[in-house]
Amino acid sequence: MISSTFDLQHVRRSFGRAATAYGERAVLQHEVEARLLERLDYVTTPPSRILDVGCGPGTASRSLKKRWPKAQVVALDLALPMLRVAKRSAGLWRPRHATVCADTRALPFAPGSFDLVFSNLCMQWIEEIPALMAQWRNVLAPGGFLACSSFGPQTLHELRSAFASVDAAPHVSDFTPIQHIGDAMLAGGFRDPVLDTDRFTLTYPKAIDLMRDLQGIGAGNAVVDRRRGLTGKSRLAGAIAAYEIFRRPDGLLPATYEVFYAHGYAPEPGQPVRSGGGDLAAVPLSRIPIRRKQ
Repeated sequence: MISSTFDLQHVRRSFGRAATAYGERAVLQHEVEARLLERLDYVTTPPSRILDVGCGPGTASRSLKKRWPKAQVVALDLALPMLRVAKRSAGLWRPRHATVCADTRALPFAPGSFDLVFSNLCMQWIEEIPALMAQWRNVLAPGGFLACSSFGPQTLHELRSAFASVDAAPHVSDFTPIQHIGDAMLAGGFRDPVLDTDRFTLTYPKAIDLMRDLQGIGAGNAVVDRRRGLTGKSRLAGAIAAYEIFRRPDGLLPATYEVFYAHGYAPEPGQPVRSGGGDLAAVPLSRIPIRRKQ
């Protein structure tokens, strides 16, 4: 059995409940997905087999199938209701992508099964990033391409600070630093890894609107040692009051999202795993190209 910092049953239920409305409410997630899809311009050979990890309602799977119509696309998600939405949205008139309900920490595929692994905003629910990268590297065929994204530590720092003022229980997940993602790619044997960063700011009239938005897309607190049950009215009121220190001159409250993108290749047989001129095993993260968008 795989241990977890996150309550995966809670994650599965939350995203399952959010499945039908997710496509309409997950505006930021769709924007990040579109930017991650742009990284696929680095794929020079059309893939025959594609895995979309954490596919949600299947929007990326449909884009991947449209881009490479002859490819077999497998959409994988932890929440079965998300896969049902993905199946329905694929339509009856076009070839559907296959769907698999599984935990990305234990992929049910043979080594070398895919030419491309695509994963948009799934990594933040996985605490062992090196093991995850090893999984993805294992299912990639030689020369296969990985494109993934995740949230960084500055994500929802305003909400984390507001709740920290009322109690010591975790209310916002801790997100993996970009350095750890780069290190995990190196350890996993990926060739020529590149990491990018973006920062987004969503705005709300009230803090409770942000909290409802997060709940509506299934992105609530899933840490194992979170406070169980409903947050007490006094603690919630205290957190909402504490959030007010972030109110901007235009009268709106910001919610910051730090986003990482990463891509890299599985090495060909007999090909040295290199970035630039050095062996990746000895290359510090500072030598991996990192592009920060303003």
